[in-house]
Amino acid sequence: MAMTISELAKGADVGVETVRFYQRKGLLDDPRPSRSGRSGQRHYGEPDLRRLRFVRSAQGAGFTLAEIAELLALDASHDRPRAREMTRARLDMLDQEVARLEAARQSLRKLARECAKGDAGPCPIIAAFEG
Repeated sequence: MAMTISELAKGADVGVETVRFYQRKGLLDDPRPSRSGRSGQRHYGEPDLRRLRFVRSAQGAGFTLAEIAELLALDASHDRPRAREMTRARLDMLDQEVARLEAARQSLRKLARECAKGDAGPCPIIAAFEG
């Protein structure tokens, strides 16, 4: 099933400019216009859609575009150990971020409790962020 760039973008729930951006970054192929078509439209297939969805999912997991490019290359070379290593590193970074966010949540809860104790004097929430 051949798709236009707009159909490809819609299939991955992204904009056409996102597809073009990924093409400029080398994450997606930029197919040549169909020789039989007059419009010069580029045509994409299911593998292109799967790759675009992979790029979006990997970004959602926190991988950088450079890391995504490496993961794609690792897939082509079947280098699973390196892919696992990269995934473990990303998990470690996510764990650190979750811990940081949990500490921020606890601090905000404490400030909200202190603020709820009364209406007199300076607000502990504002005072905490001023210092």
